[in-house]
Amino acid sequence: TSRTNPENLSLKPHRSSDFAYSAIRSVTFARKTGLTFRDFRLLRHIGSGDIGTVYLCRLADVDEKCCYAMKVVDKEVLVMKKKVHRAEMEKKILKMLDHPFLPTLYAEFEASNFSCIVMEYCSGGDLHSLRHKQPQKRFSLNSARFYAAEVLVALEYLHMLGIIYRDLKPENVLVRSDGHIMLSDFDLSLCSDAIPAVESPSSSPDPMPQQNQSCNRPQPTRLARLFRRLLRSKIETLAQSKPFFVAEPVAARSRSFVGTHEYVSPEVASGGSHGNAVDWWSFGIFIYEMIYGRTPFAAPSNELTLRNIVKKPLAFPTHSPSSLLEHHARDLISGLLNKDPNARLGSKRGAADVKTHPFFKALNFALIRSVTPPEIPGLRRQSTASYFQPKSEEQSTAFDFF
Repeated sequence: TSRTNPENLSLKPHRSSDFAYSAIRSVTFARKTGLTFRDFRLLRHIGSGDIGTVYLCRLADVDEKCCYAMKVVDKEVLVMKKKVHRAEMEKKILKMLDHPFLPTLYAEFEASNFSCIVMEYCSGGDLHSLRHKQPQKRFSLNSARFYAAEVLVALEYLHMLGIIYRDLKPENVLVRSDGHIMLSDFDLSLCSDAIPAVESPSSSPDPMPQQNQSCNRPQPTRLARLFRRLLRSKIETLAQSKPFFVAEPVAARSRSFVGTHEYVSPEVASGGSHGNAVDWWSFGIFIYEMIYGRTPFAAPSNELTLRNIVKKPLAFPTHSPSSLLEHHARDLISGLLNKDPNARLGSKRGAADVKTHPFFKALNFALIRSVTPPEIPGLRRQSTASYFQPKSEEQSTAFDFF
């Protein structure tokens, strides 16, 4: 059995106050030879994916009750499915990440013909399950905006690293015990290069647009014209003093058909090449589903769904929005769901453009971690107690393949 080498367990600044991470580090360095499968006790099955099975686990022979998620991958099955590259890609990406809304790789090791990675356990389930617990199976606009904002911050970080996620959907957005989110499953992701840059706004709106003058309109005085010129110069200077930070992998290209059918972009559905813009399309689908309880192009079959994505115009459940916030939400979704990837919101300057949309005006992205989430699994509220009540975890689970 191969082990997690203590030297390979890099320090993660965002995990400095994470008790579970500290416990893993302490045990890893105490072992000196690193962790193996025998250092963990499996408790129960908590999920399955295309290339692996996830179990709830704890450190064996340790008094601390920290829970972890262990993803177990059968290497022989990977070879048969020709998906070895996907498993390696996910492991590579997990080693790169250090962000509040993204998973941390706590440990990795081999056990017989199985490859295991240990990550943070999110006790709140995922947003797909949580949505189905909401009235009419959809989130309020404020709740949807909160989750969208945290996903947006996570996408910004991934794109800054040159990672195109390519699998955004509610099932892959997990809810931590504190109610904040964590993206999961990176085996479909594409690694590229992103060159960070600080850019000034490409153009600033004219604060005093020229009016069509008629014979009856009085001409402005010289003092008024001077005042307008000074005001316009001042506004342009202020606009240029607030540059955008841009780190978007705009040059990345792939022709692989990846993703969930209802979430794939038109360029993927039509079999063409695609790049970073696919994440902004799926972000638009994500927000639509959070607010309206369904995706906009879903059909009885995958073939019809793909046809709708390519050809069907975007439509909303009602003709008119019910509030100004919903109006902003629809405008944001429309920009993200532009079928032309080159004209799609976010395709050029990424999150720098999306963050400034009026839908997010009331949010301070720098302080989003300080915002109280719509639902907190750790607080057994009346509305969430039945959903978040954990199963008994004291009885270890037996597994035939170990």
